[in-house]
Amino acid sequence: MTRKLPALTPENSSFWQGGKTNQLMMHFCRQCDRYFHPPGPVCPSCASDAVHPKAVSGNGRILSFTVNYQPWAKDLTVPYSIAIIELDDQQGLQFISNVINCDPETLSVGLPVKVCFEQHDDVWIPLFEVNQ
Repeated sequence: MTRKLPALTPENSSFWQGGKTNQLMMHFCRQCDRYFHPPGPVCPSCASDAVHPKAVSGNGRILSFTVNYQPWAKDLTVPYSIAIIELDDQQGLQFISNVINCDPETLSVGLPVKVCFEQHDDVWIPLFEVNQ
């Protein structure tokens, strides 16, 4: 599938390139001791600029998901899933991704997943697989 790649910035490059070393990098605030996503120059909780990228476990659970059957592009294989993943490292630390390498019909809320990466040029897209 052709993916539209993000523009790399000083704030987000660790997130998009962490897969090179098989690490899911999230921004972490030293002031309030919390991860946050999407990455940015200041913490959304306390407004501190004492933030830096830090690796997380990459393990999480599906909070919600949908299965798409519409081939929106000619190179898009259907069905595919879009899921909200909450990482085990911190309650509320979540983002949207795809769950791959499984039948989308077998997904369920609460299903454990783990990160994997798909490389496109100098970007590593964080995707998830069922963690058995």
